Amino acid sequence: MNFELNEEQIAVRDLAEQIFTGSVSVAGVKAVEASDDRIDRELWKSLADANILGLAVPEAFGGSGLGMVELALVLEQQGRVVAPIPLAATTVSGALAISEFGTPAQQETWLPKVVQGEVILSAALAEIGANNPLRPQVRATCDQGKWTLSGTKVSVPAGMQANALLVPAQTPDGVEVFVVSTDDSSVQRISAFTTDRSQVAHITFSSTPAELLGDGNHSGDRIVSWILDRSLIALCAIQIGVCEAAVRMAAEYTSTREQFGKPLSSFQASQVRAADAYIDTEAIRVTTLLAAWKADAGQEITADALVAKWWAAEAGSRIVLSVQHLHGGVGADIEYPVHRYFLWAKQIENTLGGAHCTLERLGGVLAKMGV
Repeated sequence: MNFELNEEQIAVRDLAEQIFTGSVSVAGVKAVEASDDRIDRELWKSLADANILGLAVPEAFGGSGLGMVELALVLEQQGRVVAPIPLAATTVSGALAISEFGTPAQQETWLPKVVQGEVILSAALAEIGANNPLRPQVRATCDQGKWTLSGTKVSVPAGMQANALLVPAQTPDGVEVFVVSTDDSSVQRISAFTTDRSQVAHITFSSTPAELLGDGNHSGDRIVSWILDRSLIALCAIQIGVCEAAVRMAAEYTSTREQFGKPLSSFQASQVRAADAYIDTEAIRVTTLLAAWKADAGQEITADALVAKWWAAEAGSRIVLSVQHLHGGVGADIEYPVHRYFLWAKQIENTLGGAHCTLERLGGVLAKMGV
């Protein structure tokens, strides 16, 4: 793999950086966290106006037709400023999957609206109990060619605001993925709040009308795995930005904070701790970009996505702990910005499986590959 970005990717990254840094402030994030919506709608509109939301949407629907690498570069910029928007849920778990597997009618219904910033999409992957997205407990029933869903999904990202959900469900013949419009009266949504202060939804379907994603030419197992792999990569991309910004904050703080008449950064213990955090951040970056690049190249990426997620979980937690320690008591002050990076990193660590869960799943994948 060539880790150098091409001109188009650099332009995407720089544009995203310009929008996020120019639109997001500590005070602004704090205000959004205190709102009922928990989404920065002005930033969402700015991203739509710049066609960032349509980055990976096919050109036929108003998008740019780019891929997972470009989305990862944008998500990294979101992580740098911990911007409260459902970017990964809408562009990766939702629009990217509809672009890949949806019928022409489904694509025409949802993709132009994603590009314009008119809708929010999400994937309902998590459940109570064993919580294996590949083996869902939500049931799908077909009666005279019409599908309905029954069961509960938990912690759905942006589930309270989403206009449509992609929902893996168990049918009599195996797993399938369905498109569910959330405006149906049979969809019950209960609000909940996560470690990073974002809003999620616990959603119960009661004979809810649903539409099979795609034309049936792809197995449901493959579609779920496809969505899950890319959702993991998206989390890892955000974690890159979170960790890199946190390490930079620690470097700036220890360079100005003095102890015994010297900057904290002049002490070897601080230098080693910060250096380890930097190396860990680069490990998340290289594993994430490798998985994203292989995704765009059409290669099998499940193992690569799990490797990246393990680094994002294990190293991500280690990084923000180091950053907080380097800040001393200031690191625990919720009025100081660094605490949000800790909260975001811990949320990403445990979303769709923590380090131990991810490692166990990776072992199973490698065993099947005969590695």
